[in-house]
Parts: sequence; C-alpha cells; structure tokens
Amino acid sequence: MAKRAFVGAVLAGAAALAATTASAGEGDLSDKSVQIIMDYAWALTPQQFSKKDGTVIVVDKSKRDAAMVPLDVAREVVRVARISAHAQVCNLPEEQTLNHRSLMRREVDKKKWTDQQTLYINQLHLTTVMLLSGKIKLVEKDGDKDVVVDEKQQPQQTCTDEQRQKVKDLVAAYVKAGPALASNEKGAAPEPTGSAAPPPAQKK
Repeated sequence: MAKRAFVGAVLAGAAALAATTASAGEGDLSDKSVQIIMDYAWALTPQQFSKKDGTVIVVDKSKRDAAMVPLDVAREVVRVARISAHAQVCNLPEEQTLNHRSLMRREVDKKKWTDQQTLYINQLHLTTVMLLSGKIKLVEKDGDKDVVVDEKQQPQQTCTDEQRQKVKDLVAAYVKAGPALASNEKGAAPEPTGSAAPPPAQKK
C-alpha cells in the first residue's frame, strides 16, 4: 500500500514537475516539486554500489531516512543539476562534467555526509538530469508501478548559440566559486550510480 501511495503521489505531480523543471534556470522549485524529485532519486538509488577504490556502499532501502539529506541541500543539488541538464542539451559535455564534479567536491568537502548520503546526492543530481531528458518513466509490473530508466533514443533537443553561451557562463561562475578541482576530476565523466540508473549518454 505504501508503494502504491508513493506512485500515486508521483503520478499526481509528475506532469507539473516536468513542466516546471523544464523551464529551468531561473526561480526556485516548490518544496513539493523538490520532494517529488527526491522520491524519484530514492526509487532509482541502487542497493549496492562499488566505488573506484573498491569500497562497497550498501544502501538499506528499508531505511530511507539514513540516506536522505535536508530539503535545502536537495534543492541546491536540483538547481545545479538543472544547469547540468542544459549543458547536456547544448552538447557541452565538458561543462556538464565540471558542473557535476564541482557540486560533488563541495558536498564531500563538507565532511558531514555518510557514504549513503553522498551516493544519494550524486543520484539526485543524475535523476534530475534524466528527468529533464525524458529518460525516467513509470512502468506497470504485476499490477504495480515502478520508476525506471528508459534508455530509448529521445527526441533531439535544440540549443541556440545564446543559450550555449549562457550555460557556459553559468558553469564557469559556479566552478570558479567552488573548491579547486583536481586534474583527474576535470576530465572524467560523471560516475555512474549503479545499474539501476546509468548516467545520461552524452553526444559526441
């Protein structure tokens, strides 16, 4: 019943959320909109994730609160992710990567999040980008509905030269205002967060 209630809440707000988030860039999302994106991110958070150093993060999906972050933090993650999504639409993979890395460096440097919370922050960013790119959908299985990633080819989105420059300027300002990134962080693609939610494909 709890799962059905969650799905019902997502369905009720999904259309309005997509329209609001797609207008991205300016203005804050409502608390309800942020919470819906948080619900999506939690549904797509893997139960287990292996880091590059071999450390395995295990997420107890029955204890959501242990992985959550405050609403104001989630709102900032979503705000930054909206810029990452615009960078993807404008075919700016370097800016998309830098934006994501700068966000994660800020959060790691706070030294206040557990591994589960850091993974969730990364997942929240990724989920927002996928939501804007139309890669998230609800599918029915055995009479219930689940939030899943749809990897089918999405309609081509366009970006004007003016929009591309605006995105470049936004990313440059955000990265400059944050902690310095190591050279290996600047060139690497965003880490995937498990098979449940692969990173969005970038155009070459």
